[in-house]
Amino acid sequence: MSQGPPAGSVLQRSVAAPGNQPQSPEDDDRKVRRREKNRVAAQRSRKKQTQKADRLHEEYECLEQENAALHKEISKLKEELHHLSQTLKEHEKMCPLLLCSMNFVQVRPDPVASCLPR
Repeated sequence: MSQGPPAGSVLQRSVAAPGNQPQSPEDDDRKVRRREKNRVAAQRSRKKQTQKADRLHEEYECLEQENAALHKEISKLKEELHHLSQTLKEHEKMCPLLLCSMNFVQVRPDPVASCLPR
């Protein structure tokens, strides 16, 4: 005793569908062409997505490098600021312009130049 396809299956619906005639060779060719065209379009789409992901990854790596370089520059600038602040504090301890009791200095052509090392 042979049974047909299970009730509700795709095969049963296609067999039982009204007007379902055996397909002609033209219909088969059209279906094959459509599937091939769809396959090629899907490949193109996947390739495009992969290329976009690759570009984004490259951009990410460049930004990471730039970020690291900027952090390094910030550290160097902070060190320089600390060094210059320390130098200024040391200079203020012995600067004749700041040590004057009345903060009055005889006017010279360039009073700050007298504080600078020669």
